Amino acid sequence: MPRFSVRWMVAAVLILVVGGAFFFCEYLIYFPTIFKCAWPKISHARGAGDINGRPMDSTVRAMVLSDTHLLGAVGGHWFDKLRREWQMERAFQTALWLLRPEIVFILGDIFDEGKWSSQKHWEDDVRRFHRMFRHTTDTELVVLVGNHDIGFHYDFVLVNSVALHGDGCPICQSVEKELIKLSRDLNCSLQSSQSGSGMMDGCEGSQLYPPAPPIMLQHYPLYRVSDAGCTGQDAALPEERHLLFREKYDVLSKEASQKLLQWFKPRLILSGHTHSGCEVLHDNKYPEISVPSFSWRNRNNPSFILASVSPSSYALSKCFMPEESTVIGVYCSAGACLLLLFLAHCLWMKGLLQCLSLCLLGKHKSL
Repeated sequence: MPRFSVRWMVAAVLILVVGGAFFFCEYLIYFPTIFKCAWPKISHARGAGDINGRPMDSTVRAMVLSDTHLLGAVGGHWFDKLRREWQMERAFQTALWLLRPEIVFILGDIFDEGKWSSQKHWEDDVRRFHRMFRHTTDTELVVLVGNHDIGFHYDFVLVNSVALHGDGCPICQSVEKELIKLSRDLNCSLQSSQSGSGMMDGCEGSQLYPPAPPIMLQHYPLYRVSDAGCTGQDAALPEERHLLFREKYDVLSKEASQKLLQWFKPRLILSGHTHSGCEVLHDNKYPEISVPSFSWRNRNNPSFILASVSPSSYALSKCFMPEESTVIGVYCSAGACLLLLFLAHCLWMKGLLQCLSLCLLGKHKSL
């Protein structure tokens, strides 16, 4: 075989192996992984039936993710930023294309260095966020605030975009006032629906809401001692589950948690912050789901929640993204194949040269 043909053949194989591995790991792998996910179907078992004649199939499809932690200019290495942001962008855009959510919630810690970024760096981070999580007008994006976005002093719990900490600071006083008003309006709406006789005493001037327990979205989990009771493939590592949580740092305080439960009696709480999955039942009747981090930087198997929500019920399912270890394994396998191909090529060329040498030597002797 002519030498130039061998070189072209080797080059073609190299391009095929390298290009195939790159295309699979950086684009294709997200499609079969997320394609396996499906919107959960609502059953009547979890709800109390139709509300005001609204059918159970009038559902909203919500995608819930958390803790993207876009790396900043201070502690973020350029390659780490490139790798993590590309992973999240491809996963998010693929999920939008395949699943078509009506609304997307991100439960805080959008940025990793928001609490100390300069104005210029902050604007750059925000620009990158809008590029990564771009979406059409058919999908609404709702972003909650986390401690890495603005700092640790305040515990932000968003119930219709309000926050709570409770340490007497001016903003916390106004927030608690708004929470109490919202709680009153929700309770009055529920009582009015149940009585069927119009506005109840003490509810004059209240704003009417759908008469159903709310779904509470927040960054911090409600108070729990640890993750010892958490299970599943996205739970914290076994050696970390028994570590005690600190109030107002890892979880909300007991006081703030009980206030929220008493005020709103939520049918579901969705939270982030811990970077791991967990299911907790507060007071034996209020379920909370901790949503794991969306980034490979925080865990090998990121995931997000798919929620189908109706006026009186809801259903959840979890969608896992490709594992980083799988991608690394594919690249390592491709590298091993290239190494073997290179060695085989060298051995083949060495054998060919030896054969030519022997032929030339034989001709020389015959002469």
